[in-house]
Amino acid sequence: MTLYSVLVPFLPRRPERVLPYAALVHWTRAERLWQGQALLVEPHQGFAHAAGSGFRVPTGLGVTLMPLRHPFEAALQARSLAMTTGQPVVAGFGPGAKSLQESLLGAPYASPLTAAREYLTAVRGLLANEIVDLKGEYVSCHGSLPAFPAPPVEIGLGVLRPGMARLAGEIADVAITWLTPAAYLLDVVLPAMHAGAEAVGRPVPRLTAIVPIALEHSGHEPAELALASNGAHLKGPHYIDMLRRGGVDVGGEDPTADAGALVDGGAFLSGGTDQLLDQLKAYETAGVDEIVLNLTGVYNLIGPQAAMADLKTILAALAC
Repeated sequence: MTLYSVLVPFLPRRPERVLPYAALVHWTRAERLWQGQALLVEPHQGFAHAAGSGFRVPTGLGVTLMPLRHPFEAALQARSLAMTTGQPVVAGFGPGAKSLQESLLGAPYASPLTAAREYLTAVRGLLANEIVDLKGEYVSCHGSLPAFPAPPVEIGLGVLRPGMARLAGEIADVAITWLTPAAYLLDVVLPAMHAGAEAVGRPVPRLTAIVPIALEHSGHEPAELALASNGAHLKGPHYIDMLRRGGVDVGGEDPTADAGALVDGGAFLSGGTDQLLDQLKAYETAGVDEIVLNLTGVYNLIGPQAAMADLKTILAALAC
């Protein structure tokens, strides 16, 4: 059974702005509350605030960026969040853009795959209360976290292309995708995950897809909503490459045309309630274990009330 979850569709400037979304997860069939990396209110703190306000819900970090924190700090923050909320945490990590890597580390990762392997290996060992002794190409860590009971923390890896998908199959609990069409997940991502898992003799990780979505809104074309949701991603070479691999005709030069291509290529879902349910069914059929509803485009273009109303409508329809 595919689970459905909710993404906080903005970068919170105050932690109390997370509360309506935590409440939505608390009171509906939504499985988990997700947030991506933020440079305003950081997701660990926002989720902890929600727990302190009475909304103790499972959470997902999709994804936090490796250059921002050492693996020891990453493991500590993730377990601290699980202890604070009393609920399971999916701690997702990704290498981030090359520009971020260079600005914080002095140089970009020559091999993001090696960096991610070392990083997740250290985090997993620390969360397992092992003494981690790792001196790698990118990560050095010798130490352990003090053992203490806590809800489970699962390790996620941000995945766009086959190499990272295969690595997720080898070392992650959850592969986390963003803006990936259902057919691309079925044809490219999942086979690579299976190959990685088979190579090391372990179960295939779960697949979580964070999916940009919008109900029909009078006066707003789907491409407008897609651009409001994913304009920044359409400038990223790694996203452009992934989308082209997935059959989405993006060129990287005309944002308006590329936003239309997202809609036509099934990377951005839009339409009436029944149409959206049909499009979401394609992700279920592809083998996605958890679909995270991302209403960022609606939030940015039409406003917070419209985004919340869309979420409630979609979740209610899914419950029928």
